[in-house]
Amino acid sequence: MTVSLRALDGVEETSAPAPAGRSGGSRRSRQRWLWALAAVAVTGASLVAAGVGERDVLRAEGIPAFVEFFRAAGAPRLDGEFLALTGTAALTTLAYAVLGTALSLVIGIVGGVLTSQTWWSLGRRARGKRGTVSWMLARTVLVVPRGIHEVVWGLIFLIVFGLDPIVAVLAIGIPFGAVTAKVFSELLDETARQPYSALLAGGASRSSAMIYGLLPPALSDLLSYGFYRFECAIRSAAVLGLVGAGGLGFQLSLSFQSLHYDEIWTLLYALIALSVAADFWSSRVRARRSARADGTQRTGRGADPVLVGSGVLGLALIVLSVWWIGLDLAVLWSGETWEHTRRLLGDAWPPSLAGDGLSGLVWLSAVTLAISILAMVIGFCGAALFAFPAANLPRGSYHTRRHVLSRAARLVLFAASRLVLVVLRAIPPPVWALLFLFVLYPGILPGALALGVYTVGVLGRLMAESAENLDVRPLRALRAHGASAAQVFCYGVVPAATPRFAAYGLYRWEVTIRETVVVGVVGAGGLGYALAQQLSGFDYGAALTTLATLILLTLAVDFISAAVRRTVR
Repeated sequence: MTVSLRALDGVEETSAPAPAGRSGGSRRSRQRWLWALAAVAVTGASLVAAGVGERDVLRAEGIPAFVEFFRAAGAPRLDGEFLALTGTAALTTLAYAVLGTALSLVIGIVGGVLTSQTWWSLGRRARGKRGTVSWMLARTVLVVPRGIHEVVWGLIFLIVFGLDPIVAVLAIGIPFGAVTAKVFSELLDETARQPYSALLAGGASRSSAMIYGLLPPALSDLLSYGFYRFECAIRSAAVLGLVGAGGLGFQLSLSFQSLHYDEIWTLLYALIALSVAADFWSSRVRARRSARADGTQRTGRGADPVLVGSGVLGLALIVLSVWWIGLDLAVLWSGETWEHTRRLLGDAWPPSLAGDGLSGLVWLSAVTLAISILAMVIGFCGAALFAFPAANLPRGSYHTRRHVLSRAARLVLFAASRLVLVVLRAIPPPVWALLFLFVLYPGILPGALALGVYTVGVLGRLMAESAENLDVRPLRALRAHGASAAQVFCYGVVPAATPRFAAYGLYRWEVTIRETVVVGVVGAGGLGYALAQQLSGFDYGAALTTLATLILLTLAVDFISAAVRRTVR
């Protein structure tokens, strides 16, 4: 997926761009160097804030417990009673993930079109400023639900709805829908506009031109991201168990409280199995669709059975999930719900500052940024190392007939890389944070490491699938002109994938800002820790202020990432 934000100026796509010239290229090069220096500077400042090199951060006495936990991976609890409990919890988690993903895709597709620059910028010149304002307003509106983590949404909905299954579905669907809308809009903006412009010039409506001119070439990346959101929803449904939603997360919290490592690993294996199943399903669907698009698969003129079967399976999962959790939408408009909502809003307004005042809020914001920056440095570097081994790259772009890597070795490397990425992202950040607290003192570092390791798994998958979705025609052209496999990889694959990798990394930075909430509860500090304390103390006024600050940070990161992407394109 290539993500970029084009400037909205109301100019037709068919107008010829002014030549950049030597000064334009030089200016962009300077901007890239400035962003690189800024990244190094903020990383160094974050390390200083974490206490690296200034104080002891390692707890040597916790190493045996850390080792014992991973040793228990080879001896999970497998008696019938606990396996039945795990199976029931896994089905509940799956049901929440399916329904949350379905809701997020509905929100994401509609919101993605309405927040894309393509939707507002093309057409008549008169749309100009009005389109710019509309685009900025639409993106700003989505920042609010996107800036609040699903765990916080779960706590809010728990107050409003009580212990009802709708809590988990809405807590996943609303923030995921806002994030999906942002990514879908940037996918549409990155897709070539010529077919869309031609349809508009021929008299087609904007909606028809969008459906027939932009969606087909972007569908592979849209499918890839949709399955990625499903896998994320599985993990989020598990994390929501910490706030009473049930499922695997609730059972994990009980086992952690009693330090039953064998039970923890049984539950984690169930989570990993769900993630592997989602990953396999995603790979099959993308592979079949790519084969049909490239003309390398002979399926006749009829519909592909795998694609049709996947659609039927998705609809069946939605229906079965509604039945399994007993979802009742009537609770949304019940009188009791409205009364709880009115009371919550009354307690939260007006917003207030905590005891440390404005200076304390600024410091907590700086700590939150430090956690997210360190996590992204760890996550991006680790994901970049795993991305190409975990990608099923086109033949000739990574190996040759001389078998630089034999097929068997390549297959082993591919499978091992995908498995490592699945395991890293299947274990939720709070679990990683608790593990790192065995060997590290509470503070920024365990939270950053927890989010960083988790991000390696998430970002590695996105990068790998982005590499798989590269246009193979330039790679084949290089091979046809005599380039070696190494040259094709270095001069064809890497340059084409780098902007996409950067886009995903910047997107994950915004997500990581939100996810500092879930590691804040284990003492990582920052706004997440403050928010957890305020919610547990029923200080809803201060919690509203903290949430607003998180949203502002999300908005700031959003616009910073847009500026960086324009530079690296």
